Amino acid sequence: MDIENLDAMLQKAFDESSKIYQSRGFQRRIGFGRKPALISVDLANAWTRPGNPFTCDMQKMDKEIIPGMQRLLEACRKNGHVVVHVTTAYQNTDRNDPHNDMGMWHHKIPVEAVSLADEDLWAIDSRIAPIQGEWVMMKKRASAFSGTPLAGYLRGCGVDTVLVTGVTATACVRTTICDGLADGFRTIAVKECIGDRVPGAVAWNLYDIDAKFADVETVDTCVNYLNNVEGFNDRRS
Repeated sequence: MDIENLDAMLQKAFDESSKIYQSRGFQRRIGFGRKPALISVDLANAWTRPGNPFTCDMQKMDKEIIPGMQRLLEACRKNGHVVVHVTTAYQNTDRNDPHNDMGMWHHKIPVEAVSLADEDLWAIDSRIAPIQGEWVMMKKRASAFSGTPLAGYLRGCGVDTVLVTGVTATACVRTTICDGLADGFRTIAVKECIGDRVPGAVAWNLYDIDAKFADVETVDTCVNYLNNVEGFNDRRS
Protein backbone atom coordinates (compact mmCIF):
# COMPACT_ATOMS: atom_id res chain seq x y z
CA MET A 1 0.00 0.00 0.00
CA ASP A 2 1.27 3.48 -0.90
CA ILE A 3 1.18 5.12 2.53
CA GLU A 4 2.20 8.55 1.25
CA ASN A 5 -0.72 8.64 -1.19
CA LEU A 6 -3.06 7.38 1.51
CA ASP A 7 -1.92 10.10 3.89
CA ALA A 8 -2.36 12.75 1.19
CA MET A 9 -5.87 11.52 0.41
CA LEU A 10 -6.80 11.50 4.09
CA GLN A 11 -5.47 15.02 4.61
CA LYS A 12 -7.53 16.26 1.68
CA ALA A 13 -10.60 14.63 3.20
CA PHE A 14 -9.82 16.15 6.60
CA ASP A 15 -9.43 19.63 5.11
CA GLU A 16 -12.81 19.41 3.40
CA SER A 17 -14.52 17.82 6.40
CA SER A 18 -13.17 20.50 8.72
CA LYS A 19 -15.15 23.10 6.81
CA ILE A 20 -18.33 21.20 7.62
CA TYR A 21 -17.40 20.62 11.25
CA GLN A 22 -16.37 24.21 11.89
CA SER A 23 -19.47 25.65 10.25
CA ARG A 24 -21.58 23.53 12.62
CA GLY A 25 -19.72 24.29 15.83
CA PHE A 26 -17.51 21.21 16.18
CA GLN A 27 -13.74 21.10 16.80
CA ARG A 28 -14.00 23.15 19.99
CA ARG A 29 -11.24 22.90 22.59
CA ILE A 30 -11.56 21.31 26.01
CA GLY A 31 -8.20 22.52 27.30
CA PHE A 32 -5.86 21.36 30.03
CA GLY A 33 -6.91 21.35 33.66
CA ARG A 34 -5.16 21.61 37.02
CA LYS A 35 -4.36 17.98 37.85
CA PRO A 36 -3.21 15.59 35.07
CA ALA A 37 -2.83 11.85 34.81
CA LEU A 38 -1.13 9.84 32.08
CA ILE A 39 -3.21 6.84 30.97
CA SER A 40 -1.15 4.40 28.88
CA VAL A 41 -3.44 1.90 27.14
CA ASP A 42 -2.19 -1.58 26.20
CA LEU A 43 1.45 -0.74 25.67
CA ALA A 44 2.23 -4.30 26.72
CA ASN A 45 4.37 -6.84 24.86
CA ALA A 46 1.52 -8.44 22.93
CA TRP A 47 0.95 -5.07 21.24
CA THR A 48 4.41 -3.51 21.25
CA ARG A 49 6.57 -6.47 20.19
CA PRO A 50 6.43 -8.52 16.97
CA GLY A 51 4.83 -11.93 16.60
CA ASN A 52 1.40 -11.56 18.21
CA PRO A 53 -1.97 -11.16 16.45
CA PHE A 54 -2.32 -7.89 18.37
CA THR A 55 1.07 -6.51 17.28
CA CYS A 56 0.82 -2.93 16.05
CA ASP A 57 2.84 -0.94 13.49
CA MET A 58 6.36 -1.66 14.70
CA GLN A 59 8.00 1.26 12.92
CA LYS A 60 5.74 3.77 14.62
CA MET A 61 5.98 1.86 17.90
CA ASP A 62 9.76 1.90 18.02
CA LYS A 63 10.38 5.36 16.51
CA GLU A 64 7.48 7.43 17.90
CA ILE A 65 5.29 5.80 20.52
CA ILE A 66 7.93 4.37 22.87
CA PRO A 67 10.27 7.40 22.68
CA GLY A 68 7.30 9.73 23.18
CA MET A 69 6.11 7.68 26.15
CA GLN A 70 9.58 7.84 27.67
CA ARG A 71 9.46 11.64 27.52
CA LEU A 72 5.97 11.76 29.02
CA LEU A 73 6.93 9.38 31.82
CA GLU A 74 10.04 11.40 32.61
CA ALA A 75 7.94 14.55 32.96
CA CYS A 76 5.28 12.79 35.06
CA ARG A 77 7.83 11.24 37.39
CA LYS A 78 9.77 14.45 37.82
CA ASN A 79 6.63 16.36 38.76
CA GLY A 80 4.77 13.69 40.72
CA HIS A 81 1.85 13.29 38.30
CA VAL A 82 -0.42 10.25 38.33
CA VAL A 83 0.50 7.45 35.89
CA VAL A 84 -1.69 4.45 35.08
CA HIS A 85 -0.44 1.62 32.86
CA VAL A 86 -3.38 -0.33 31.42
CA THR A 87 -3.10 -3.85 30.04
CA THR A 88 -5.48 -6.63 28.97
CA ALA A 89 -5.50 -10.38 29.57
CA TYR A 90 -7.95 -13.23 30.05
CA GLN A 91 -7.98 -15.97 32.65
CA ASN A 92 -10.16 -18.37 30.68
CA THR A 93 -9.37 -18.42 26.97
CA ASP A 94 -11.66 -21.32 26.09
CA ARG A 95 -14.08 -19.84 23.58
CA ASN A 96 -16.49 -22.73 24.10
CA ASP A 97 -16.74 -22.21 27.84
CA PRO A 98 -19.70 -19.92 28.63
CA HIS A 99 -18.07 -19.05 31.95
CA ASN A 100 -15.11 -17.21 30.46
CA ASP A 101 -14.00 -13.68 31.28
CA MET A 102 -14.08 -12.50 27.66
CA GLY A 103 -17.77 -11.75 27.41
CA MET A 104 -18.79 -11.83 23.74
CA TRP A 105 -15.65 -10.15 22.42
CA HIS A 106 -14.05 -13.45 21.39
CA HIS A 107 -16.64 -13.67 18.59
CA LYS A 108 -14.90 -10.74 16.89
CA ILE A 109 -11.20 -10.76 17.76
CA PRO A 110 -8.53 -13.30 18.88
CA VAL A 111 -8.60 -12.42 22.57
CA GLU A 112 -7.28 -15.90 23.33
CA ALA A 113 -3.88 -14.60 22.15
CA VAL A 114 -3.51 -12.72 25.43
CA SER A 115 -3.68 -15.34 28.17
CA LEU A 116 -3.32 -14.33 31.80
CA ALA A 117 -1.16 -17.43 32.27
CA ASP A 118 1.57 -15.95 30.07
CA GLU A 119 2.63 -12.85 31.99
CA ASP A 120 5.15 -11.83 29.35
CA LEU A 121 2.31 -11.18 26.89
CA TRP A 122 0.47 -8.69 29.06
CA ALA A 123 3.47 -7.24 30.89
CA ILE A 124 4.11 -3.57 30.14
CA ASP A 125 6.93 -3.10 27.63
CA SER A 126 10.23 -2.97 29.53
CA ARG A 127 11.23 0.23 27.71
CA ILE A 128 8.45 2.05 29.57
CA ALA A 129 8.27 -0.23 32.60
CA PRO A 130 6.23 0.99 35.57
CA ILE A 131 8.03 2.19 38.66
CA GLN A 132 6.90 2.07 42.27
CA GLY A 133 3.79 4.18 42.80
CA GLU A 134 2.46 3.73 39.26
CA TRP A 135 -0.64 1.58 38.99
CA VAL A 136 -0.79 -1.30 36.51
CA MET A 137 -4.49 -1.89 35.87
CA MET A 138 -5.91 -4.86 33.99
CA LYS A 139 -9.05 -4.50 31.90
CA LYS A 140 -11.23 -7.00 30.06
CA ARG A 141 -12.99 -4.70 27.62
CA ALA A 142 -11.87 -2.10 25.12
CA SER A 143 -12.25 1.00 27.28
CA ALA A 144 -9.99 1.40 30.29
CA PHE A 145 -13.02 2.84 32.12
CA SER A 146 -15.53 0.09 31.30
CA GLY A 147 -16.00 -2.27 34.24
CA THR A 148 -12.91 -0.98 36.06
CA PRO A 149 -12.26 1.28 39.09
CA LEU A 150 -10.24 3.73 36.98
CA ALA A 151 -12.61 6.71 37.23
CA GLY A 152 -12.88 6.36 41.00
CA TYR A 153 -9.12 6.05 41.35
CA LEU A 154 -8.53 9.20 39.30
CA ARG A 155 -11.13 11.18 41.22
CA GLY A 156 -9.57 10.01 44.47
CA CYS A 157 -6.26 11.42 43.24
CA GLY A 158 -7.94 14.72 42.38
CA VAL A 159 -7.33 14.29 38.64
CA ASP A 160 -9.31 16.44 36.20
CA THR A 161 -7.28 15.88 33.00
CA VAL A 162 -6.27 12.61 31.33
CA LEU A 163 -3.52 12.36 28.74
CA VAL A 164 -4.27 9.18 26.80
CA THR A 165 -1.66 7.19 24.88
CA GLY A 166 -1.36 3.67 23.53
CA VAL A 167 -3.09 1.29 21.14
CA THR A 168 -5.25 0.95 19.28
CA ALA A 169 -6.61 4.21 17.91
CA THR A 170 -9.63 2.41 16.51
CA ALA A 171 -10.64 0.60 19.70
CA CYS A 172 -9.11 0.73 23.17
CA VAL A 173 -7.66 4.24 22.93
CA ARG A 174 -10.75 5.69 21.29
CA THR A 175 -13.21 4.12 23.71
CA THR A 176 -11.05 5.14 26.68
CA ILE A 177 -11.10 8.73 25.46
CA CYS A 178 -14.85 8.70 24.87
CA ASP A 179 -15.56 7.21 28.29
CA GLY A 180 -13.09 9.54 29.98
CA LEU A 181 -14.93 12.53 28.58
CA ALA A 182 -18.28 11.02 29.56
CA ASP A 183 -16.99 10.54 33.12
CA GLY A 184 -16.13 14.24 33.40
CA PHE A 185 -12.41 14.36 32.67
CA ARG A 186 -10.67 16.76 30.30
CA THR A 187 -9.41 14.43 27.58
CA ILE A 188 -6.13 14.91 25.73
CA ALA A 189 -4.96 12.48 23.01
CA VAL A 190 -1.17 12.53 22.66
CA LYS A 191 -0.66 12.56 18.89
CA GLU A 192 2.65 10.73 18.43
CA CYS A 193 1.95 8.16 21.15
CA ILE A 194 -1.13 6.52 19.65
CA GLY A 195 -0.87 3.60 17.23
CA ASP A 196 -2.76 0.88 15.41
CA ARG A 197 -2.30 -2.08 13.10
CA VAL A 198 -4.10 -0.68 10.03
CA PRO A 199 -2.67 2.04 7.72
CA GLY A 200 -4.61 5.28 7.97
CA ALA A 201 -6.44 4.24 11.13
CA VAL A 202 -4.51 6.54 13.45
CA ALA A 203 -4.85 9.62 11.26
CA TRP A 204 -8.58 9.14 10.72
CA ASN A 205 -9.37 8.43 14.35
CA LEU A 206 -7.28 11.29 15.72
CA TYR A 207 -8.95 13.67 13.28
CA ASP A 208 -12.41 12.54 14.34
CA ILE A 209 -11.51 12.41 18.05
CA ASP A 210 -10.20 15.98 17.87
CA ALA A 211 -13.50 17.10 16.37
CA LYS A 212 -15.73 15.55 19.02
CA PHE A 213 -14.11 13.88 22.04
CA ALA A 214 -10.67 15.24 22.96
CA ASP A 215 -7.96 17.71 22.09
CA VAL A 216 -5.20 16.09 20.06
CA GLU A 217 -1.92 17.58 21.26
CA THR A 218 1.72 16.85 20.45
CA VAL A 219 4.20 15.23 22.79
CA ASP A 220 6.06 18.54 23.01
CA THR A 221 2.93 20.39 24.13
CA CYS A 222 2.02 17.67 26.64
CA VAL A 223 5.52 17.52 28.13
CA ASN A 224 5.50 21.30 28.47
CA TYR A 225 2.12 21.06 30.21
CA LEU A 226 3.32 18.35 32.59
CA ASN A 227 6.32 20.48 33.50
CA ASN A 228 4.36 23.72 33.80
CA VAL A 229 0.80 22.79 34.77
CA GLU A 230 -0.04 26.14 36.34
CA GLY A 231 0.60 27.96 33.06
CA PHE A 232 -1.89 25.73 31.23
CA ASN A 233 -4.80 25.81 33.69
CA ASP A 234 -8.17 25.75 31.93
CA ARG A 235 -6.60 26.68 28.60
CA ARG A 236 -9.53 26.86 26.24
CA SER A 237 -10.38 28.71 23.05
